[in-house]
Amino acid sequence: MEQTKIALLGLGLMGSGMAGRLLDAGYPLSIWNRTPGKTQALADRGAKVANSPRAAAKDAQVVISMLADVPVCRDVWTGRGEALVDAAPGTILVESSTVTVEWVEELDRAAKDHGCELVDAPVTGSKGQAEAGQLLFLAGGQASTLDKITPILKAMGRDVVHVGPVGSGARLKLINNFLSGSQAAALAEALSLIERSGLDVDKALGVLTEGAPGSPIVKTLSGRMTQRQYEPQFLLRLMAKDLRYAVSEAELQDLDLDMGRAALRVFEHAITAGQGEEDMSAVIEQFRVRAGSTR
Repeated sequence: MEQTKIALLGLGLMGSGMAGRLLDAGYPLSIWNRTPGKTQALADRGAKVANSPRAAAKDAQVVISMLADVPVCRDVWTGRGEALVDAAPGTILVESSTVTVEWVEELDRAAKDHGCELVDAPVTGSKGQAEAGQLLFLAGGQASTLDKITPILKAMGRDVVHVGPVGSGARLKLINNFLSGSQAAALAEALSLIERSGLDVDKALGVLTEGAPGSPIVKTLSGRMTQRQYEPQFLLRLMAKDLRYAVSEAELQDLDLDMGRAALRVFEHAITAGQGEEDMSAVIEQFRVRAGSTR
């Protein structure tokens, strides 16, 4: 059976790993990235490099987007990138970026105008999970449409959860990242308090990570924070963006996310301190600088 032709738009920390998994699964893959240098390793493995989103999507039956934010997505799909212009009727669009529900609904309308179908399918996980094919897809859309692309998504992930109609995936992803970002900000403050007060860091973190506060993200980030290993797995500035989107989504539901606003302030301070391009665990450094720590 002929394999489905796929286009993947965006080769950042997540998109590169996802593209690699699609190639491993044998799918014909067309790729586009704003920075062409990131395409070479995938081209060497057989991916076709396109010079524009429009060219990448032209002959694809499924077009997947993994981009930074709403302005970039809008520009790629319906703006200068023109990814939708030559998309054939029946093409399935997969928006895997972490974006607002409003944008997903806007893209859904544009897709329908072109006779295409949309599934919003953001993911949980970071760079390592993308490379290992261990992402979890949170899918919103028609069940019949999702069924058509489930084998493709499972080539990149450990599972696919259908959470509702179009927009549901985006909404749940924002809630997920609101919780994750809030825990990361709280951990940064907790670890800073441990360091400043003179407690034994290893013993204190052992109690916290193996006790009630020890969620997976706390266990993962505590190690990076103590070792100051900030090679990006999930960019700090993107977590701030996700928190901003989550706060805005809550406002649309007539809810004020006080914890989300507090976490967002912590991440925005880190961006101001110049750590936006580092891993989100670098959010702790602002507290160390304030204390004059040399640890």
